[in-house]
Amino acid sequence: MATLTVRLPDDKHLRLKALAKRKHISVNKLLEELSTQAIAEFDAESRFRAMAVKGSIEKGLDVLDRLDNALQG
Repeated sequence: MATLTVRLPDDKHLRLKALAKRKHISVNKLLEELSTQAIAEFDAESRFRAMAVKGSIEKGLDVLDRLDNALQG
């Protein structure tokens, strides 16, 4: 497992700590969850763009629908 140092403004750090506390998880776990969500969004967008190049509107719309459902869940 890798270690990452992130520099954040103090106010943002305090807000992340508050969010993590509200979710009953560590700041580390919160950042892991947020990065997983960002990667999933990036992957979905990449698949959408690849399908768009191939001209598959239906498949592209399906990816967007699944992304919306995942983000709402």
